[in-house]
Amino acid sequence: MALRFFKHSTMTNPEESTSQQEIPAATLVIFRNSRTGGPPELLMVTRARSMSFAGGAAVFPGGRVDPADYALAQDLGGSLPNDEAAHRIAAIRETLEETGLAIGVSGFVDADRAIAARAMLLAREDLAPVLAAMDWRLDLDAVLPFARWFPKNEKLTRIFDTRFYLANLGTGAVDITVDQTENTKLYWITAQGALDAAERGDLSIIFPTRRNLERLAQFSDFSDAVRDCATYPAKTITPHLAQRNGERWLCIPDDAGYPVTGEPWESVIRG
Repeated sequence: MALRFFKHSTMTNPEESTSQQEIPAATLVIFRNSRTGGPPELLMVTRARSMSFAGGAAVFPGGRVDPADYALAQDLGGSLPNDEAAHRIAAIRETLEETGLAIGVSGFVDADRAIAARAMLLAREDLAPVLAAMDWRLDLDAVLPFARWFPKNEKLTRIFDTRFYLANLGTGAVDITVDQTENTKLYWITAQGALDAAERGDLSIIFPTRRNLERLAQFSDFSDAVRDCATYPAKTITPHLAQRNGERWLCIPDDAGYPVTGEPWESVIRG
């Protein structure tokens, strides 16, 4: 069930003490090469307008981190902290659920096996049995930490502590289909193309998505993104209100790699 963290009751990492409102989540920004030699394209989905969070908005595939993701991370072991591994697993799982793309797995993968894996995942809601059935192994290094957005606002009914990851698909020769439950559209678009579409009113994007698209628009290919992540290791970004020339602005830290670090509050609300 895709993007479950937007509609189910909260569930936090049992290893950490967080308030009930803080919902751990993971999102995956998938790159593919442009067929015309232009900037890389990114996979985005449009949320159903009926959804309580970001209804009608264009976002990247992702969702909440489930208890089964923590359990699988614990079983895998490895050098990553369990919490970080669970977030990467959630990003991989949610992407398979929402798009049908098997990202971050090693083993034999083709279109038919990806379809079968997605169907099994939707039925079982747990990635571990899917990996066993497909004889796949997780490759958590295939998803690259990009950012972590964690708004801390007591007025919000639910707070999503979301880690963003990057992955490189390379070729565009893949089949993708929208899940048709919480999303209505699935498409490839350049970061600048998405920003231009939002400016025309063709796309609705929320504040974190806009800032991430502006940062992603700087990259001419995935290797640029890798270098940027090395320069600006993922840090927690908590937007805050500030006064600029008598206007209220919503701002983010200026040392996290983002080319635009603020927006007038009124335009945030309209967006």
